[in-house]
Amino acid sequence: MSLDLTVAIPTYNGESRLPKVIEHLQRQQGIENLKWEILVVDNNSTDGTAQLVQNYQANWPYGVPLRYCFEPEQGLAFARNKAITEAKGELVGFLDDDNLPHPNWVIEAYKFGQEHPKAGAYASQIHGLFEVNPSEEIKPILFYLAINKRGDEPHLYEPRKKGLPPGAGLVVRRHVWKQCVPENLFLVGRVGDSMLAGEDSEAMLYIHQGGWEIWYNPAMFLEHIIPAWRLEKNYLIALMRGIGLGRYYLRILLLPSWQRPFAFLLYLLNDARKLILYYISHRRIIANNVVASCELERLFATFISPFYLLQVRINKSLKKS
Repeated sequence: MSLDLTVAIPTYNGESRLPKVIEHLQRQQGIENLKWEILVVDNNSTDGTAQLVQNYQANWPYGVPLRYCFEPEQGLAFARNKAITEAKGELVGFLDDDNLPHPNWVIEAYKFGQEHPKAGAYASQIHGLFEVNPSEEIKPILFYLAINKRGDEPHLYEPRKKGLPPGAGLVVRRHVWKQCVPENLFLVGRVGDSMLAGEDSEAMLYIHQGGWEIWYNPAMFLEHIIPAWRLEKNYLIALMRGIGLGRYYLRILLLPSWQRPFAFLLYLLNDARKLILYYISHRRIIANNVVASCELERLFATFISPFYLLQVRINKSLKKS
């Protein structure tokens, strides 16, 4: 039976984080006439995530179904694709296991989909819920932590101008994803020690290329729990490195096929120029300034991105053979 909405929660070792998300979903309001479900996608966890969900299911008094599925292939892209395959909802809303939806998130997700039939995907307004207050120094780069505050009015994303939203709190039409997004994305998410990012943007670019709109819906409000270690310099630098390394692939996807052969050299020269100029103008503060260090890392990773991605492609080909 088809449902109106599936709330999918991909998680890896989320035993300690999932209860808060599930509790916030239990408090949803205005959903009396909505047919929806909660789907936990266990992305190869090694903790007690499966047992936790079983315990909830055994004592689950709510009318909304709580389901569980397992995805053995590590990586957020695989977990999201598993959610699309298993979901029974026409709309699929993705919550990370550290996202706390406000009481109207589910109904607002459904309403926006009904009001905007050309929207293939639409994003939430996301505020940070910090374990410790971030310093003034790092506030300029906090939006990289999947914080999405773009005002109180809905607006349409233009990938070439305004970028794309984070995957946390994103709602997609299931048939649009299945129609437009390849089963195996090239960017699969952060796995192990790799911080290579961009899997959400890759999926949304395919949706955009399929002729569907991508929106920001501020009425879908949620909080993103951000522990203290995510504000540490080493993590932020690794995060920026991953963003930079996926940059070339996402750029290429935005271009028409005939432009792609000419793009490599132009991007390489421009990225080298930006890297050199940034280093020259900030070299005196890089060692002691977190934002400057992070920005330099992002620019350097962007510069080497085409070479890194070529190596990734070669490694994938070798594994297949």
